[in-house]
Amino acid sequence: MRQTTLSVGLEVKPESHNHLCGLLDKLRPASTSYPSGGNISFATLANSVPVLHFMSLSVFPGFDYDPLFVIEANFDGEPGPFWAQLEACYGPELRSFLRCCKRPLDQDGPLFDAVTATDSRAPIAPYLQARAERPTVFHHGNRGMGRDRILAEFALFKGTRVAIAAADRAYRTLSPAGIHAKLRAELIGQFQWLDQPAPRRISLAENIADWLKLGTFIVTAVFALSLPGLVLALAVPPGVYFLLVILGFVVLAAWLKRIAGPLPGTDTPTRFSLTGLLFGQLLPIAFFLALYLAIVSAIATPLSALLTGQSLALAWGDMLIWLALGFASVPTTITGILVWLRALERADSAQDAPPVDPEMLRGMARREDWIPQNHMGSIVLIKPGILRAILIRVGHRGLGLLLRIVARGGYLGSMRTIHFAHWAMVNNKSRLMFFSNFDQTWESYLDDFIEKAHEGLSLAWSCGVGFPPVRFLIYDGASHGGQFKAWARHSMAISRFWYSAYPELTTDQIERNYRVALGLRKATLSEEEAALWINDL
Repeated sequence: MRQTTLSVGLEVKPESHNHLCGLLDKLRPASTSYPSGGNISFATLANSVPVLHFMSLSVFPGFDYDPLFVIEANFDGEPGPFWAQLEACYGPELRSFLRCCKRPLDQDGPLFDAVTATDSRAPIAPYLQARAERPTVFHHGNRGMGRDRILAEFALFKGTRVAIAAADRAYRTLSPAGIHAKLRAELIGQFQWLDQPAPRRISLAENIADWLKLGTFIVTAVFALSLPGLVLALAVPPGVYFLLVILGFVVLAAWLKRIAGPLPGTDTPTRFSLTGLLFGQLLPIAFFLALYLAIVSAIATPLSALLTGQSLALAWGDMLIWLALGFASVPTTITGILVWLRALERADSAQDAPPVDPEMLRGMARREDWIPQNHMGSIVLIKPGILRAILIRVGHRGLGLLLRIVARGGYLGSMRTIHFAHWAMVNNKSRLMFFSNFDQTWESYLDDFIEKAHEGLSLAWSCGVGFPPVRFLIYDGASHGGQFKAWARHSMAISRFWYSAYPELTTDQIERNYRVALGLRKATLSEEEAALWINDL
C-alpha cells in the first residue's frame, strides 16, 4: 500500500491572520478534548475521506515573513482522489480559509482567483494539488499499512480480547497451538478476510526502486565529488596529478584538524576522526570503487567512443583510468568541503534562550496529551550560502532514501514512536518546515531523539538559523538537549486542527495487531510458532 505525505503552505494576508485562526478554531469542539470537531464530526471526516491517516491545519505567525497557513496530510494512494474527498467534506470551510490567503504571483494566480471569487463554485482540489509541497525527507512508522487495514486489524485484536475474556477458563487449559485454533475458529466468521493471504506491505517493485534510488544517489554523489579531480586529470600528467592531490589533502587535513574540535566552552562528548571517516573502511571502499567504476564506465564509455572515434575497448580502458584518477581525488574534495563547512559552523550564531510567546505556549499545552498520540509543527529560517543550499538538499535527499531502507520496521535508531513525519522547504526554499505525528508526550518524544538518534536529527535540522552548535552537520547539535528543545519550541505553532484516524493506537500497538492478524490468517501454527505468536495477545 502506497502512503503519501504532503503539505500545502499558503501565505496569509496579515490583516486576516486572526480571522483565519478563528475559522480554524471553529472546526474544533468547544472543549479541547478529543475527538469530535466543530460543525463536521471527525466520524464524518473519517467516512468522507476514507484514505486519511492524519491531517493538521496550522497557522504560523509572521515574524520574518507574513503568516503561513499549512495543510499537512498523510493518506493512502494518490493525491488527486484525496483532495477531491477533502473538498467534498470541507469545501465551504476550505474556500473561506483560502480567502484569507494571499494571491500567488506565479502561474497558479488565475486558479486562486477562480476559487476565491465571490459566490465561486470552482473546484478547490486542483488548486490545493497544485500548491502541495513534496517533502524533502519523510518517515512512515507503519509503512505499507493502509488505514482500512490498521482499523480492521485493531478490530480483530479487540475481538480476541473479548473472545478470551468470555471463555477464560477454557483457554487456560489449551496449548498455544490450541489457543490459536480455537480463536481462529471463533473469529473467522466475523473477520472473513482471515482466509485471505496478507497483502504485502512493501511490494517487490517498491523494494527494488528503493535500492535503485539509493544506489543511484550514492554513485551520483561520488561522481560529483570526483569532478574536480576529473577536470584536473585532463589538464596535467598523472605524476603531477597525484602530487597535487596528495599535497592538497595534506594541507586541507592539517587545516581541518586545527578547526575540527568544539569551540571553547562547548561541552561535547563526540570526537571527530578524519582518518576514521576516510580510511577506516578500506575493504568496503575497495568494493565500492570496483562497482562504481563498472557502473559509470558502462554508462560513459559509449558516449566517449562516439565523441572520440575510438573503439569501445580503447575508450573503455581510457575511461577506467580517468574515472579511477577522479575517484582518487574524492578524499581531498571531501576534506575541502569539510574545511569550508566547519569554517561556516564556527561562525554560526546559536540561540541559547529563544523567546517563546507565553500565550502560544499555553495554547499548545491545552491541545497536547489528550490521547496517546501528539502532533507538532515547526518552521525555521534556513542559513544562507551556496554550500548550505547544496548540503541541505543533498543531505535531505540522502537521509530520505536511507530511511526507506533502514527504517522499514518503523524504528529510528531504537525508537518506534512516529506515525508520520516529514520536512519540506517553503517560502521559495528559504524556510524549513517540519511536522510529526507521534506517540507519547512532546518532551519524551524529543528526549528519545536527543538520546538515541540525535545525529539524524541534527543532519535534517542543523541548517536552521539558531540551531545549537553543530559540527560537520551531525555531531553535537541536537545532543544539547535543553538548548535544542527550547529552540524547537520557539519554532512551533499551535495545531489548531488535528485529526487522527486511529487516536487510540500507538505505532507499537499497530505492529502488535499486525502480528496477531498475521498469525490468525494461518490455518494452523506449530507449537513453537504459536508460543511466539501468543506473546502478542
